[in-house]
This record gives sequence, C-alpha cells and structure tokens, in this order.
Amino acid sequence: MTETKKNTYTADQIQVLEGLEAVQKRPGMYIGSTGSRGLHHLVYEVVDNSIDEALAGFCKNIEVTIHEDDSITVVDDGRGIPTGMNQAQGKTGVELALTVLHAGGKFGGGGYKVSGGLHGVGVSVVNALSENLTVEVRQNGKVHQQKFEKGAPITDLTIIGDTKKTGTTVYFKPDKDIFDETEYDFDILEHRLRELAFLNKGVCITLINEKESPKRVEKYCYQGGIHSYVEFMNRNKDNLYDKITYFEVEQDSYIVEVAFQYTTSYSENIFSYANNINTPEGGTHLNGFKSALTRTINNYAKKSGFLKGNDKNFTGEDTREGLTAIVSVKLLDPQFEGQTKSKLGNTEVKGIVETIAGEEMAAFLEENPGIAKNIIEKIQSAARAREAAKKAREFTRRKSALDSTSLPGKLADCREKDPALSEIYIVEGDSAGGSAKSGRDSKTQAILPLRGKILNVEKSRLDRILSTDSLKSMIIAFGTGVGDEFNLEKARYHKIIIMTDADVDGAHIRTLLLTFFYRYMRGLIEAGYVYIAQPPLYKITQGKSIDYAYTDKDLERKLADVSDRSRISLQRYKGLGEMDAHQLWETTMDPSVRTLLKVDVEEASYADEIFTILMGDKVQPRKEFIERNAKKVKNLDI
Repeated sequence: MTETKKNTYTADQIQVLEGLEAVQKRPGMYIGSTGSRGLHHLVYEVVDNSIDEALAGFCKNIEVTIHEDDSITVVDDGRGIPTGMNQAQGKTGVELALTVLHAGGKFGGGGYKVSGGLHGVGVSVVNALSENLTVEVRQNGKVHQQKFEKGAPITDLTIIGDTKKTGTTVYFKPDKDIFDETEYDFDILEHRLRELAFLNKGVCITLINEKESPKRVEKYCYQGGIHSYVEFMNRNKDNLYDKITYFEVEQDSYIVEVAFQYTTSYSENIFSYANNINTPEGGTHLNGFKSALTRTINNYAKKSGFLKGNDKNFTGEDTREGLTAIVSVKLLDPQFEGQTKSKLGNTEVKGIVETIAGEEMAAFLEENPGIAKNIIEKIQSAARAREAAKKAREFTRRKSALDSTSLPGKLADCREKDPALSEIYIVEGDSAGGSAKSGRDSKTQAILPLRGKILNVEKSRLDRILSTDSLKSMIIAFGTGVGDEFNLEKARYHKIIIMTDADVDGAHIRTLLLTFFYRYMRGLIEAGYVYIAQPPLYKITQGKSIDYAYTDKDLERKLADVSDRSRISLQRYKGLGEMDAHQLWETTMDPSVRTLLKVDVEEASYADEIFTILMGDKVQPRKEFIERNAKKVKNLDI
C-alpha cells in the first residue's frame, strides 16, 4: 500500500450521489436510533472523517470537546474539507460535504485510498440532525467558515482570518426536536475514541469534558497500536505469559495487523476490524486468523511431541480458550455484508490473512518454546474439559429422552408454541416466582424461578456449568444449546426477561446471569432476545388511589402534582416478594404498560472489560471501578 502521498484532494473530487432530505424524515435509518446510540453516533461520524485523513497520512491530532450545553466540537489537523468550487455542482466542497447525502471523496474520485466511512453520509447527516452547525476549514493560509441551521446554510463560505495551520473544526448542537435525549456520556465516547487511537498507532485523540469541574481531559495516543490494545484489555486478567505476539505485514494492497496473548481465563475474546470498522460478526479476515491458529498450533504440537500417535487434533474451540486477540486489516475496496457493516466479505482476504498469520505464529512458537509449552498445556486442559462437557451433554440428552417431562420441573411454561410470541421470566426466588406464576398471562408468559445466586461462569469451564442445576435448567428451557452447540433457531422464547429485586443482591444475580449469557449464549443478546424487567421503586398511596414510580425523577414528578403530601403514603420496594400477583402484573409484567430494558452488545470489547472487572479474580480493579462509579449510585440498599 506504499505510495507517494500527493496533496491532490480538491473540490472536483467530491462526487454527488443523491440528496439529503430523507435524513430528517427517518434519522434512524442513518444513525440507528434517535436515542443515546444515535446521539453518540453523530460524534463518531465527524471523527471518522478525521480518521480517514489520518489513514491517508495527513492527520496526527484529533480533539473532541463536550461543552456544558452538550454541544460538540471536533478539531483535526488534516488537510481540511476542500474549499474550492466543485465545477459540476456549482457549490464549494464544504457546502457539498455538509448538505448533500453521499457527497465525499470516497467514491473513486481519488480523495481517499483507504476509508472506513464508505457511504459518505457522515458529516451531512450530522448537519441535518443538528439545531446549528459551524464548520471552519484551515487551508491555503486562510481560515474559512460557514454556518448552518437544521441542515441548511445560513451563511456563505467566508474567509475570517489567516493561519499557518491546516485542518477542520466542526461544531454542532444536536436537534432536541429529533433526539429523545441530548446528554452526552463521557464514558461511551471515551471507549470508541480510545479504540480508534489503538487501531491507528501514532494518532493522538483528546477528549475534553467541560461539564465536569474542573474540566476533564483525557488523551489517547498509542505508538504500539493494537499491541497496546491487547495489553490494555488484559490488564485486569491473569496472563499465561508476559509477551504479546504482534505482527504487521503489508502484502500487495493489503495490510494485516494482529496482536494476541493467552490468559488463564476460560473464554475467548477476539475482536476484528476492517479499515477501523468493528466487524462483530467477523468475516473472511477473522476466518483466516482462526484457521491459521488451529492449524499452526496442531502442527507445532505434533512436531514437539505434545500430540502423539492417534491423539486427536485440538479443535478451534480448544486453541482459542483464554485467547485475547485483535485482528485488523486495511484494504482498498472492503465489501461488507449487511447495512451495518458487521461482517467482512472479501473472499481473497481469508487466504491472505491465513498465510501471513500462519507464518508469523509458527515463527513465534519456534522462537519462544517456553511460552509455546504453556500455551499447549492450556489447550490440552481445555480439550479435556471439552470432552467432559460433551459427556455431560450426552447424559442430559439421554435423561431427557427417557423423561417425558424433559423441561425443568420448576418451569411454568406458556401455552403458546410460537417462539416469536413467547417470553420467559427468569425470577429471583421462589416467593417472587410464585407471585409471577399467579399474576402472569399463561398463554404467552413462562416463569422460571431461580434459588439463590448462580455460578460465576467467569471462573468456570463449560463442564462445570453443565453440572449446575440452575444453569442447566435455563439451558434446557431456552432450547438453544450452549457454547459451540448454540443454535439460535432452536430458541423457545424470543424474549428472555431477567426479573430481580431492586437491591444489591438483585443486581449481583442480574450480573451473574448477564455474564452467563454473554460468555456462553451471546447469540441471544445479539439477536435482541434478552431484556431486564423494570419493577417500580415506589408505591404511592393516596386514599384509595394507588400509583407507582419507577425512578426518583418519576417520583418527584408525581409528587409535584399532589397538593396535600400529608395524605400520601409512600412505600419503597426492596424486593419483588413485597408485591402480590396483581401488583406484579400491573407494574412489571403487563405488556401494555411495563417497561423493559433491552440488553445489547454494541461494544463487545467494552462489555468484556466490564465483566472481567466485576466477575474476575482480581480484587483491585473491582475496588477501583466501584470507587470511580460510586457517585453515580442511587437507592443503594444495604
């Protein structure tokens, strides 16, 4: 991919595909939602333009500021959006980029060679969904400025000063008439910006929060790239050895960059990227890496005598237990499957990654025999556990075949047979389980009560999980299987609802359940099948009238409407068992009025980090996490 850099990005290279009108009518089609996810996506779209400048070799520094009114400013030191006139359109490059959908230098016009923002909708969509936006471009010794309101220009592009710098500054304030919420979360932005800094070594990204006093400033700059990423991800884990395997190889017009390290944990954490875009469903680059890993380790194990005679080869699942890996490729013409770009489809990439990764891994194992021995012993242990889990599953199947009532005895199933219309409540305790069974709609709602805290799967292999009654009951009830046998098509319910008490124990049980789903049934979360019930926090009684409040703000709002508070009786719920069947139905289970929180894993690496901190072996990271987040806690019951 080496070539001489030419500063030839001009206004005429911006090609127009279609107009902008649809964005304001259906914003969800372009940014995913008008909730928190879509709000933060606006920042990513602007930053991605700066990252594309970095990929082209013209940008080293990006600065993102959250202002007190939740407006955003993004500054970079790239070449700047072209300020010249586009002859075909009769408008400046700046105005085209800000007002026309699918206008950009990424459609074969020569402006960019490698780019993540392939659809070119970025900054124009941000403009369309902002109350106001101001863009300043530092270019050719001048500072150019243009202002917009709700996507429409209110000034022409004007020179407002001189400068010796280059780059673009975009200031925008999200339109409160479009977004359900307009409050930015520092932690959400931090995770994505830090990820981009890891993926683009040498690029420094600064995040500033002016809403904190004093203002918070964090800088992310990693010369080690994804080597530093693996080091960061494993900082709260016990590593099998200290060294991180890292290689970056350029072949033809492809760059393959890989970093990995084994830990003592039992789950694999492999994250793949193509042109900085996270591909949670993997694709050809990830398939190539996995194939190379399995083949190379088996070859080394045979050559070194770890596998002898008729010993079976290690499976891919065996070789990936405890592995943390980042696989990043950069290519000229990435072909993504699906509108969300969740899977890379370029067929030639598999062979390229497999060849490069295989050669580099083989060299690493040969050069580090002590590390190789530790890895193989870890894999052998995983293989033995897999065989034990296989026997446990076969025993469960035989038992189920002999037992006509193969579903768990505690399960109160629903009558509906269509999974799309069926839901199951996982309820904490027999008392709440009894109320839920009595209060439910038995046609569509199944109830599975759990007794006590379940096993912490972060510290357990699948063979132990399959011998634990509460987890085994869930696995059988859901019908999907678990681990490598998971099959989403066999799901018996398309809504799995966790319903626990609103106290510390309830939160702990909820976290244990989510850890289990994330580590061994992640497909349920990715399909949008997992929910968390939102029971009320307060019962408000005024004479014969009863109302409920689900949050403190909800309580304040409802009490504000009461003229005589002395006649109010207020009860703070601490557990589901305090509600009878009727109350549980009308507050938490009635589909017409209930509130459910859908669980998603949009940022899988962030989820892995949180589960490791909360459920892993190390105490200090957990202590630091609690101290850092204590100020956010409300209604802590002790």
